[in-house]
Amino acid sequence: MDRLIYTAMAGAKHILEQQATTSHNLANVNTTGFRAQLDSFRAVPVLGDGLPTRTYVVDSTVGADFTPGVIQQTGRDLDVAVQNKGWIAVEAADGSEAYTRQGSLKLSENGVLQTQSGLNILGDGGPISIPPDVSITIAKDGTVSAIATGTKPGVATPLGRIKLVNPPEETMVRGDDGLFRTNDGQSPDVDANVAVVGGALEGSNVNMVDAMVTMISLSRQFETHMNLLKNAESNASKASELLQLG
Repeated sequence: MDRLIYTAMAGAKHILEQQATTSHNLANVNTTGFRAQLDSFRAVPVLGDGLPTRTYVVDSTVGADFTPGVIQQTGRDLDVAVQNKGWIAVEAADGSEAYTRQGSLKLSENGVLQTQSGLNILGDGGPISIPPDVSITIAKDGTVSAIATGTKPGVATPLGRIKLVNPPEETMVRGDDGLFRTNDGQSPDVDANVAVVGGALEGSNVNMVDAMVTMISLSRQFETHMNLLKNAESNASKASELLQLG
């Protein structure tokens, strides 16, 4: 009886963990450039006395879904969307190099090009500084140019180029801060084949319908495990009654 309780309890625990992942994906359905997290169940053998065929299930994080999201035009000069595969390099809070698809950019009070969360965008020689009183254009290859607002006709002055990389997807790992990094900690080289679209943003690649169906399925599985625990409790109670009669 204790084996049934343990198996049902372990299954319910990991179903709740996967439900949390699905809820997290669903909550980020409107987050720019978000990559859905993928989880799966895997069977693990039970070590110890008893039949070696007994197994229980655990939740395992497989990785992320790297399918590109839908690109939507915004018309904003500081919005960029990465076409197909590729990443924008940023300076993480700890000073390391990290990667994101979040292309909604802004200027800091010091004129440094940053993400909306305040992380510096990395260029060929480090962060990209923007002088005051200029309008910004971002080319397909990530080149950031400035045009003086008081000059007619305006002459575009290159200020730097956003570092665009495309390391193998199997080497990319999501950190606790939501940014991606390579699993070996190395900084990949610039990939000239990565292109961006100016005045546009890439949406999340979370499929809302699939996420909702997954949540319903997990809820039913959790209910099944709860019913097993109730059956185990009922069987234990009946067995105690029979022993008392004896």
